[in-house]
Amino acid sequence: MTDAHAITTLDALERLYGRPSERAVLKQRDRLDAASRAFIAVSPFLILATSGARGGDCTPRGDQPGFVEITDDRTLLLPDRRGNNRIDSLRNIVENPAVALLFLAPGADQTLRVNGRAEITVDPSLIERLSFAGKPPKSVLRITIDDVFVQCPRALLRAGLWNPANFAGADTVPSMGRLLEAATEGRVDGARYDAEEAPRTRQVLY
Repeated sequence: MTDAHAITTLDALERLYGRPSERAVLKQRDRLDAASRAFIAVSPFLILATSGARGGDCTPRGDQPGFVEITDDRTLLLPDRRGNNRIDSLRNIVENPAVALLFLAPGADQTLRVNGRAEITVDPSLIERLSFAGKPPKSVLRITIDDVFVQCPRALLRAGLWNPANFAGADTVPSMGRLLEAATEGRVDGARYDAEEAPRTRQVLY
């Protein structure tokens, strides 16, 4: 069924929202500055967005604060740590190097957005440099920055993301095992996963 109220053109979209403020336009740069470098240095978590022939993908990446290395004002290095080997994001990057990153810092309501182009490298010197506790990443994303700008705090303020009063209780958030059991229609035993695999995952983070 066609939605008669759907916005299907850029002109209609721009008329609906109006022009961005001058400040919103001026904040966008093509390289890192001292403040954005400082934000990345304290960030332990980011969301990586990619797009390829199979569609889009959005994945969390996290490690110790500053795990993303800044090599210069237009280049970032993101180590690819141990995961489940689906490599959805990496497949997309091989097909389409365009990436978007959203950096978060616990307790801060502002976020930092970086758009650019990524390539996957297994350069031995980078693998060694970005190892943690003797455990090397499988590969490294070298990201060339096209755009960098701060995102205003409205979304995180509305969500109350860092407010302990808003933290969901363990009994209200479906566990990993429960989610897997539902997704696999019972082929994964959720209770067994939570009892055996969840503790193991913490032991093999790297």
